[in-house]
Amino acid sequence: MTHRLAPLLLGAALCLAATMPARAQELSDCGDFRTDARNIPEPWEASTRTFANGEVRLVLLDTIEPAAAPYHLMILSPPYDEVGGRQCKVLSREGRSGWAGVQFDLLEAGYDPATGLTLTLPAMIWLPEKNFVNSTLVTITLNQSTGEIGVTQQLGNE
Repeated sequence: MTHRLAPLLLGAALCLAATMPARAQELSDCGDFRTDARNIPEPWEASTRTFANGEVRLVLLDTIEPAAAPYHLMILSPPYDEVGGRQCKVLSREGRSGWAGVQFDLLEAGYDPATGLTLTLPAMIWLPEKNFVNSTLVTITLNQSTGEIGVTQQLGNE
C-alpha cells in the first residue's frame, strides 16, 4: 500500500514546495562590490526605474560573478540621512549570490497606503546543489515613512 502512496506524497510535496516562499533573500547596506556603478548593465536607462515622484529608485546590478547568479538589485529610498542621502540597500538572493536572471523589463509597481510601494519582477534562481534553474517572482514592499523593506520570493511551477 505504501508504494502506491509514494508518488502521491511526492507530488503533494512538489506542489507544496512550488507554492512556498523560497529561501530568504539577503537585504544589506550598500557599500561593497555589488553596488559599484560599473555593475549597472548598459544602457543604464533600461536598468533603473524611479517611483514615488523620484524618491525611490530600483537598479539592476550585474556583478558578472558568480556566473550562475550575478544579478542583484539596489534600492535607494527614504528615509534620508542627516546630509540628505537616501538609504541604500542591496538585495541578493542568498549571501553574495544573486539571481541567474532578472526580467527587469517586466517590473510591475503598485501602491497601497496600508502596505506601501510594492515592486514585483520575475527572476531565475540557480540551485547549485541540485544543478537546477527555476523561475521565481520577487516581491519587494517598501514603507517610505519608516524605510522598512520586505522581500518575498515565490518559486515558479516548473
